[in-house]
Amino acid sequence: MYYTKLAYKSLIGLVLFVLVLQENANAQIVIGAPNLGFSQACASESFNTFSATFVFSPDTALGASNQFSVELSDAEGDFSEATVIYTSSPGTITVSPATIDFSLPTDTAGENYRIRIKSSSPVATSSGSSSFAAYYKIQDTPFTINNLVSTAAYCTGGSYLLTIDNPGTGSNDSPLNYPSLTFNWYKETGQTTSVFVAEGNTLTVSEEGTYFVETNYGTCTSNSFSNRVTISEVSSGEANAGISSSLGNPFCPAQGATTLSTLGGNSYQWFKDGIAIPDATNQMLQTSESGIYAVQVDLGDCSASGSIELESELFEGSINVSEVNTIEEGETLSVLVTTTANNPEYEWYIDNMLISGANENSYEATEFGSYKVIVNETSGCTGSREFLFEINEALDPFPDVEKIPNVISPNGDSINDTWVIPTKYVSGTNTEVMIMTNRGKIVLQTNDYLNNWPENDLNLTSINQVFYYVITTADNETKKGSITIVK
Repeated sequence: MYYTKLAYKSLIGLVLFVLVLQENANAQIVIGAPNLGFSQACASESFNTFSATFVFSPDTALGASNQFSVELSDAEGDFSEATVIYTSSPGTITVSPATIDFSLPTDTAGENYRIRIKSSSPVATSSGSSSFAAYYKIQDTPFTINNLVSTAAYCTGGSYLLTIDNPGTGSNDSPLNYPSLTFNWYKETGQTTSVFVAEGNTLTVSEEGTYFVETNYGTCTSNSFSNRVTISEVSSGEANAGISSSLGNPFCPAQGATTLSTLGGNSYQWFKDGIAIPDATNQMLQTSESGIYAVQVDLGDCSASGSIELESELFEGSINVSEVNTIEEGETLSVLVTTTANNPEYEWYIDNMLISGANENSYEATEFGSYKVIVNETSGCTGSREFLFEINEALDPFPDVEKIPNVISPNGDSINDTWVIPTKYVSGTNTEVMIMTNRGKIVLQTNDYLNNWPENDLNLTSINQVFYYVITTADNETKKGSITIVK
């Protein structure tokens, strides 16, 4: 009896196991081909989300842990080495139809991609979608060729090589930094039309025309294109050599030196304001100075030349006082700065010490010393200029001295530089002052002496040279003596 019951229970368990196996074997779904929510997939760093909708049946056949995934074919629509580009979380998609979003890999590039949908529980695979163009635009900004020089030339019978700049000029984002990219070269046939010329990183030109290159993103529109270069043939004489500035013209000195470039040739010589620049014999020239720059290019059997008037964007400015100014004790010197700077800020200094609270374009200076005002441009082409000036105490040309001096030292130190005599003999007293050399030659004779002799260099022939003076007052009082000049 015991063995009979045991056999019966085993039989029941076996039957249940077979039923489960049969149920699982019959649990199948059919997944329809996905419908695309787009006509072409043009992805980039800023946009990379695309959608597709699919149906499946029956809903009840899905396992609780089922995941749907999206597979991407190769560029020819082949799924033999498909790439999984999306997988849903287990059990999240349970109702048909379903819409899913996915992103493209960064190496996607082709015109005939397809996708298909797969399930994991139960395992099923849809047929492929319709074909679509798909590109990930890993570089999607304008770039430069020919160092941004807009013209080039070749000698008759020769050619000119156009290349994509790497890393280029300025902030140029060269597409050569992305090895997976390919390029198509074009020649303009009209203002808005062009014809395809060739593929590749470079283009050898032996026909006049205007050329440019685009990154090959197929039917996807893109901003990854170059500047135009007009190429001419030179049979004799001298061709025009264009010159470009990497920071533009005018350029902003705050960004550093700008690079001047010209067309390619065998050798070069650069000039500034008509004078040859020593050792400036390369295709490029760096400079931070304004001026008229020119270049001569040897093309082999012919030559080219060009020029550019390079200007700086740094603001203009000036002050209304001289470099050296004199005022008397208690007087004021009004200083005004005029500038074209955008949103200027001002800093005033005396003897290299910042003057607190002085931040306007004008300043009332009352102290003697060395001044500096710095003007900072805070928007646009940011930069600064400084202006220097001095304020010295005005010397009294007619100080009250008691005696007529017999020694002076005109060495420019503002101490005893001129022959200063008592005020009763100077200008306004109708006193005649006469000074002679030791040989009797008159070097000064005036009735309006201003305490300013000697005004000029005396060209002294000895270390200490002696002059003689005769002072005659209005009432014929006479003073005579000597003046020794000490250098």
